[in-house]
Amino acid sequence: MSRRVQPGDAEARAPLLTGDHLEPSDLDSDEGDIIFDRSVTNITHDADGSAQRRLTYEEAVEEAGFGLFHGLLLVACGWANASDAVEILCVSFLLPTARCDLLLSSSDMGLLTASIFLGMMVGGYLWGYLADRRGRQRVLIVSLTINGLFGALASLAPWFWLFLLLRFISGVGVGGSIPVIFSYFSEFLPRLRRGAMISALATFWMAGNILAAGLAWLVIPRTWAHFSLGRHDFQSWRVFVVLCSVPSLTSALIFRFLMPESPKFLMEVDREKEALHVFRLMFELNQWGTKKAFPIFGLCTSSRRGGESEENKTWGSHRERISSFFKMGLAPIRQLFNGPFRSRSVALLIVFYCISFGYYGLWMWFPELFERVEDGGSPCANVSLPSPLRNQSCYPVKTAVYMEGFIVAASNLPGNIFTILMMDSTGGKALLSCSLVLSSVSVFFIYVVQTKSQSLLLSCVFSGVSVISWNALDVVGTELYPTHLRSSALGFFTGVGRVAAITGNVVFGKLVDTNCAVPVLLVSALLLTGGLVALLLPQTRQTELT
Repeated sequence: MSRRVQPGDAEARAPLLTGDHLEPSDLDSDEGDIIFDRSVTNITHDADGSAQRRLTYEEAVEEAGFGLFHGLLLVACGWANASDAVEILCVSFLLPTARCDLLLSSSDMGLLTASIFLGMMVGGYLWGYLADRRGRQRVLIVSLTINGLFGALASLAPWFWLFLLLRFISGVGVGGSIPVIFSYFSEFLPRLRRGAMISALATFWMAGNILAAGLAWLVIPRTWAHFSLGRHDFQSWRVFVVLCSVPSLTSALIFRFLMPESPKFLMEVDREKEALHVFRLMFELNQWGTKKAFPIFGLCTSSRRGGESEENKTWGSHRERISSFFKMGLAPIRQLFNGPFRSRSVALLIVFYCISFGYYGLWMWFPELFERVEDGGSPCANVSLPSPLRNQSCYPVKTAVYMEGFIVAASNLPGNIFTILMMDSTGGKALLSCSLVLSSVSVFFIYVVQTKSQSLLLSCVFSGVSVISWNALDVVGTELYPTHLRSSALGFFTGVGRVAAITGNVVFGKLVDTNCAVPVLLVSALLLTGGLVALLLPQTRQTELT
């Protein structure tokens, strides 16, 4: 437990008043107590002798209020989060039909579902690092554009290897927007509302999931979405792929023309005037319809500008510059696994790996598993025939597969509502651990069920419970690290998660035809492991961002 700052403790209050960084250990609070006392506001004097308040980030956010701006911010960031969900999950919905046109075996389908995660692994840390150095908004615009553009181009690919490559590049874009969007969103929020608001943002993943499932249900089985384009036969699943790219491209336009840069990042790099402009915008929208005037204050900014200029210098030969670049890029990872961050980083790495292997390894194969229980029985009892024979059953498309996918996607709703209501009072650590354990139990029973209705019911239970884990992880991961490491940390850990997702999909692709029980039970075991390791994380409930 870190020492509380007392009102009369001048030595302890010094970092707060000067705007210097606090030690990382100051973030640790196992009970989620308020660590900082903000009863004293720093006063400085301008050149003309007039006094001016200088506020910390948390004080400035509270001065800006809470209201309309944050509602619009939630919609913009939520749509970007939903667009990532659509782009990732669309592959699972096109598998039952695309495997015929692209002549895919189960191993090929495993590679296809893994390709976007490989791109996310590459893009996650790269974009997260750039967001910590160059700004959140700029990185979001570029990554969302790459996601949508190459996702749409994939619909034109006539060969499997080209489709695989374009999906990989699209994944590089997704890998940037997912970690950065949560850092960006959290840095506009007052401390007491952060948990519920980040949970609300996470619910848009469910919206993207439902959108992808709904589009698949409406488009893929329909004959009107099947037409000829020159010499190429444009199947309905290709129309579906094009439609799935629209949310990412529209999100990029929204951030380019409507959304400001994060004020926390601007303060971190000593851009006080721009940060004050953002706070003024927040205040004016939140006080819409009132006659309140924006209060006059200054900001306690950091002094990273000098450090950034040093980073941009290059010395020596070309080889030395490349070496310096890689050392600089890997510096945040060294910080994550050294000193006070080490224990939480190791625990978070294990949790990310376990939940990503379990969730994506199973979720991406749900439509395929549902197709295998079309006539009843356990999904692992009905082993499919070899690929050439199975390909003959792709058409006509079985609408029930997409209807069941839509139902499972909609079953996220209770878990999302529960998370929003309980996050601030319970804390992310407890919700993360409990939901992972319950997810493990639900997956185990998916293996032992004997009827199609039981399989669908337990899949819905898994969906509703596992979404609590993801929402809690979004909150905890955002609050565990300071501003100069936040996006890099989330990018790195989501990259680790992508390695796990790739592994999970490859394992399913290799074993789903021969020994389906192995990957299903492995998912259950890993989710249980993640739930137990999550107990080692510090409680971050209602702590202030540094």
